[in-house]
Amino acid sequence: MSLLEVRGLTKRFGGLVATDRLDLSVAEGELHAVIGPNGAGKTTLIGQLAGTLRPDAGSIVMQGLDVTRRSAHTRVARGIARSYQVTNVFRRFTALDNAALAIQACSGSSFRFWRSAARETALFERARALLDRVGLRARADVPAGALAHGEQRQLEVALALASQPRLLLLDEPMAGMGPDESERMLQLIASLKGRVTIVLVEHDMDAVFRLADRLSVLVYGRVLATGTPPEIRANADVRQAYLGAEATA
Repeated sequence: MSLLEVRGLTKRFGGLVATDRLDLSVAEGELHAVIGPNGAGKTTLIGQLAGTLRPDAGSIVMQGLDVTRRSAHTRVARGIARSYQVTNVFRRFTALDNAALAIQACSGSSFRFWRSAARETALFERARALLDRVGLRARADVPAGALAHGEQRQLEVALALASQPRLLLLDEPMAGMGPDESERMLQLIASLKGRVTIVLVEHDMDAVFRLADRLSVLVYGRVLATGTPPEIRANADVRQAYLGAEATA
């Protein structure tokens, strides 16, 4: 059963067509990777799914509800959350405070204006549990700006999970990581499989083929092919798009 249905999605930036009548179907509970060469429109697609970019045409349907014209915060309430290519955390706040703020933003204020936020025991218990889920519990009291790059990316995943999404959009979560950090992120994403539906944009093809249930290949803003990892590996059109015509000879 599909959780997300995208039909005819089109986004133009002047004369550039970033997504071109794009169709995409994401099943409930799957990890669906979106891959393609630079400029294929992957991040533009994520922005439209998240609501930070407004498409020029087409539709985005989440759980049977058309959210094409809905705002980003409305989509969060509907169960859509995302991470970004560039790490987006409060660098001066601790990892625990970042997690607590994300949870509070999603659940609403306690409205106890004269009470210290540090006394919100339940809130911080949830924040610690969230950090534990992404492997950062031991780093809870470290300012986010002092965390290693890979740890900051783990924290950003935690912030996205704070809203308890049904659909998690991950935009190049392994960007800029070394081998050890990439492996930790891969294991984190693997631990989320089946617990939340994931759309993953990532350039690390080894990681993608280890993680994905299905893949869609974007070229010039359109889906060239969709299938399982073995089907995509064997697809001659995909090989040509990535490696050149001589690779299929």
